[in-house]
Amino acid sequence: MKTILAGCTVLALAAPAIAQDDETKVIGVSIPAATHGWAGGMNYHAQQTVERLEEVYPNLDFVLATASDPGTQVNDIEDMVATRNIDALVVLPFESDPLTSPVQSVAQNGTWVTVVDRGLAIEGIEDLYVAGDNPGFGRVSGEYMVSQMPDGGNIVVLRGIPTAIDNERVEGFQQAIEGSGIEIVGMEHGNWNRDDSFNVMQDFLQKHDQIDAVWASDDDMAVGVLAAIEAAGRDDIKFVLGGAGMKEMVKRVMEGDTMIPADVTYPPSMIATAIEMTAVGMTSNAPVSGTFTIGSVLITPENAEQFYYPDSPF
Repeated sequence: MKTILAGCTVLALAAPAIAQDDETKVIGVSIPAATHGWAGGMNYHAQQTVERLEEVYPNLDFVLATASDPGTQVNDIEDMVATRNIDALVVLPFESDPLTSPVQSVAQNGTWVTVVDRGLAIEGIEDLYVAGDNPGFGRVSGEYMVSQMPDGGNIVVLRGIPTAIDNERVEGFQQAIEGSGIEIVGMEHGNWNRDDSFNVMQDFLQKHDQIDAVWASDDDMAVGVLAAIEAAGRDDIKFVLGGAGMKEMVKRVMEGDTMIPADVTYPPSMIATAIEMTAVGMTSNAPVSGTFTIGSVLITPENAEQFYYPDSPF
C-alpha cells in the first residue's frame, strides 16, 4: 500500500538498544478484532507481517492476539506478560482510557512499548508511536468540505470510538471550517461501525429537515450513513465524506459518484510499519524510538487510481 510521510521523528535513546544478542526475544502484538472494515484490513496486515518477520528473524517470536472489547485486550496483554514474558509490546488500543494504565504498567516493568494509531490517554508512556496524521486527517477533510460549500450550510458529523485520535481529527476538522459559514448542527459517535452509524444518521434525519452534507469521517460509517439517507428518501444531502481509503469508496470516487466525490487516506497497513520497526529495534542498533507519522492525502477522481487496490481486504 502506498503511504505518504507527513513527518517522521525518530529519536535515538541514550540507553542501549533493545536487544542485539542471540537470545530469542518475544514481541507481543495486541490489536482490536476485525469489528469493521479498517480493522479487518489492519488484522490482515498484522498477520501477514508477523508470518513474514518470523521467517526473516529466527531469534524473534511473536504473540498476536485480537480483542473484541477493551477488557479482553487488557486480559490479553496481562497474559502475554505472565505466560510469555514479552520483551516488547506492539499495541493498538481498542479505546484509549481503559488501556492506558495496563500499558503503562507494562512499560514500567522495562518492556519496550510501541503504540499504534489510537494513542493512550497519557503522553510519553510508549517508546515508539506509529500513526496516521490525525489532525491532518481532520484538516484535509474540513478543507475539502469548505471547498465544496463556498456559501456555507448545515452539516452533521459522525465521530469514531472515543479515543485520542478521534479528538484530534474533530479538532482539526473544526479548525479547518471555522469562519466558513458551515455549521455543525449535530455530532454523535458512530464508533467506526456501519450499524451504529446507520442508527445515528436516522436520528439526525429525524431531527433536521435540512442537511447539506455529512462528514462521516470514516468509510465504514459512510456506508451506514448512505444506507440511512437512501432509506429515508432524502435528497437534500449533496455528498458524504468518509475516510481511510476503503476500496469500495475509492472506486466510487474513480467513477465520479456525486454522493462520494472524495475520500481521505488513513492506511490500515500502518500496523505493519509498527511491527517492522519494533523488530528492527529488537535485532539491531538502529534507533527506532520517537514518532512515525503517515500523512493523509485527499483522494479525488484525478488521483483515485493510485489508491485503488482491488485485491486488498479493505
